[in-house]
Amino acid sequence: MLRLRDLVQRSVPPRNSPLYSGIWQRAGYKTQPGPQVTEQPGLARFSTAEATVQTGAGHPGRMREKSLTMASLSPQVKAVEYAVRGPIVIRAGDIERRLQQGVKESFTEVIKANIGDAHAMGQQPITFLRQVVALCCYPELLQSPAFPEDAKQRARRILQGCGGQSLGSYSASQGVDCIRQHVAEYITERDQGVPSDWNNIYLTTGASDGIMSILKLLVSGEGSGRTGVMIPIPQYPLYSAALSELDAVHINYYLDEENCWALDIEELQRAYLSAKQHCQPRALCIINPGNPTGQVQSKKCIEEVLHFAYEENLLVMADEVYQDNVYSADCQFHSFKKVLYEMGLEYFSNVELVSFHSTSKGYTGECGFRGGYMEVLNMDPQVKDQLVKLLSVRLCPPVPGQAAMDVIVNPPREHEPSYAQFIKEKSSVLDVLAQKARLTEQILNSVPGIKCNPVQGAMYAFPRIFIPPRAIQEAKARSMAPDMLYCLKLLEETGICVVPGSGFGQKEGTYHFRMTILPSPEKLTVLLGKLKEFHLRFLEEYSQEEAQSSSRHREEAQQPD
Repeated sequence: MLRLRDLVQRSVPPRNSPLYSGIWQRAGYKTQPGPQVTEQPGLARFSTAEATVQTGAGHPGRMREKSLTMASLSPQVKAVEYAVRGPIVIRAGDIERRLQQGVKESFTEVIKANIGDAHAMGQQPITFLRQVVALCCYPELLQSPAFPEDAKQRARRILQGCGGQSLGSYSASQGVDCIRQHVAEYITERDQGVPSDWNNIYLTTGASDGIMSILKLLVSGEGSGRTGVMIPIPQYPLYSAALSELDAVHINYYLDEENCWALDIEELQRAYLSAKQHCQPRALCIINPGNPTGQVQSKKCIEEVLHFAYEENLLVMADEVYQDNVYSADCQFHSFKKVLYEMGLEYFSNVELVSFHSTSKGYTGECGFRGGYMEVLNMDPQVKDQLVKLLSVRLCPPVPGQAAMDVIVNPPREHEPSYAQFIKEKSSVLDVLAQKARLTEQILNSVPGIKCNPVQGAMYAFPRIFIPPRAIQEAKARSMAPDMLYCLKLLEETGICVVPGSGFGQKEGTYHFRMTILPSPEKLTVLLGKLKEFHLRFLEEYSQEEAQSSSRHREEAQQPD
């Protein structure tokens, strides 16, 4: 009996057959006589490209032009910048590899204070969260006496909501129903009874996935009708990067650095009226507590923002991923939803509000699970249908991340066996963060030429730095921002990796850097000490150069012609 491969090989003529040259001629190609190629056994099953490689034919020195080049690349992609993982971080990776290869530097390690990645900085996982996720991933552990019963109960509930009772199955695009219900219950409890409907809850791949989805719904129009989105400056670079990718208009409003990065309603109005001349403002983004600035907005400020959004018919995007990270005794987190509710029915039933939360921050710091949610209020029902359609394209958020989110919104209760350990671990993380926030502010403010506002919340300091004119000139000569030069020198001389303020936006003529407060207290103390020494050297170096330059200019001016 002939095998299928034999039948195929018998039915296909050799490549040097006149049949092929006739096909090429009828298609309009010129053919030239050439050496006959003997078919190698088995080559008939290869594509033309594979066969060419196998036989050594063709012209190895001649390369086909790339279809995707920098010239043909989407201009929106070129416009995207993301400072948190930008050039400084790439350089830090190079230095780290050199250290691993035994290259000697004046430091022994790179301290990455550029990103809010708690576990990478040594923070330990919350035991209860990991227990529930482990049970969900490996249900056989439900028979183990090593796991507490409250963790098992949560795992069983989550698994019952999954297809085939497996975390490996797809969920609905909006997320697992029972987890969405728990999120709604959490919001209602957090906001002291303000109702939350689980049908308005959408689980996401981290908060960034939800933010991107809402921006995609918003962006439309051309020319003066293009969508404009109001974003705080300084801002988390996700917003500017997403708006560049979507070709929307950035409407920058500046936070008040002299007033602890407060949001000034007059500045909002200025930015809005200015933008209306060339685009259509449609949304207002708020980050509270702030990233990179670390401020916690007052209730009065939030009321003013919501009133402004109501008057100007703007959708409000409330980025509240740091809602558990409040350290100053005189500050308190107020959710935009609760404040909106307290402003009365006219506001609560009309202002379009989308609020975001995540597994990545807070006291858990579970960045890698990529869990999150958004609550959508007052969105047009037909638009909500379009949102579900958009979310369905990415099938569903990672189900393990959804399980992690469930634990955050449904932690152990006072009567349950895991409660004492959970509270101890949670309090320990937040207490240490508060201690490090104070330490960072105190040490930075002790350095001449550095001014740091109180780190009221979140995980970052955004100090203002004085950069001498000679350093500014050198940076311009090297085609980089002055604070980029500062951060690059800091990295190469001390191994400390922070992000220049120019990557977050800042007022013209001011310079900053963002650093996370996540390293351990011991490592943070070392980091801040090295930073202080570097800054003093930096000022001395460029001030001396300036003094020497001034002296030369005076001598030249005194010399006779």
